[in-house]
Amino acid sequence: MISSQQDVPDLSGKVALVTGATSGVGLEAARMLAVAGAHVILCGRSAEKGIAAIREIATEAPRGTVEFERFDMADLAEVAAGAARIGATHSRIDILVNNAGVMMPPERRTTADGFELQFGTNHLAHYALTGRLLPLLQAGRARVVSVASNASRRGRMRFEDLQFERGYEPWDAYAQSKLANLLFARHLQKLSDRSGWGLRCVSAHPGLASTGLIASGMGNGMLARVAGMFTSVVAQSAAAGALPIVAAAVEPDLAPLDYVGPSNFGGWRGKPKLVERPAAADDDAAAERLWSVSENLANLRYATGGL
Repeated sequence: MISSQQDVPDLSGKVALVTGATSGVGLEAARMLAVAGAHVILCGRSAEKGIAAIREIATEAPRGTVEFERFDMADLAEVAAGAARIGATHSRIDILVNNAGVMMPPERRTTADGFELQFGTNHLAHYALTGRLLPLLQAGRARVVSVASNASRRGRMRFEDLQFERGYEPWDAYAQSKLANLLFARHLQKLSDRSGWGLRCVSAHPGLASTGLIASGMGNGMLARVAGMFTSVVAQSAAAGALPIVAAAVEPDLAPLDYVGPSNFGGWRGKPKLVERPAAADDDAAAERLWSVSENLANLRYATGGL
């Protein structure tokens, strides 16, 4: 298992796409892939941050190349438009890292389409993006990496109230969205195997990385300050948090549905290793039910052989 940038194999000629790639572990994962020689499509909602990310990576990745595609994962119309633009300029994708995420806003918020923000951004947007990129993923026989979280271990799919309209709990909503990432990977692999798409669907989590994601979601209250202090003591760097994600994307011997995370402190930090999936992530009935719900909510069905 890779344990540093130096262990990443040569990715020259490979095309990778990383969502949420302008900051935090997404930016670090994109940087590592580009340094290894890949062409990396950075996806994010801020053009200003995208330009800054391109400049930052370009100074460290003379072998790789980068481009930026702007769209908001909290708006399915923007996701569709972004995927169409990528499809018009690329013939294949070899690595897809579904990383973008929102973490525990203190008050219930919704996406442009009216979905609870974490479920809509962390899960539904990646369901939609992956589906719209499916022909390119098939062409690359792609590795599809779903970025989950240790929080998935306490997640439960509340099919009776997926949008948390009857009592919003930030942590529970976040945990549900991260469990949904793992269930998505499970059913996508099943469909790929059945339909001959050639995908290898794996998952990873960064442990606790110092990215500002927790504090930015919690605002400026006491909970945010406590979270900030905890993070400052326990968290590893964003680069260290990106290593399990990059390992999931490039390790040649990973099997479908393998899960990569940090090796120490209960999975919060440390070098990447294979970790156990939460039991709830291996529920085929829940994965199929979530897929069916996602088809209806996103108004998108994956077609055998492509879209």
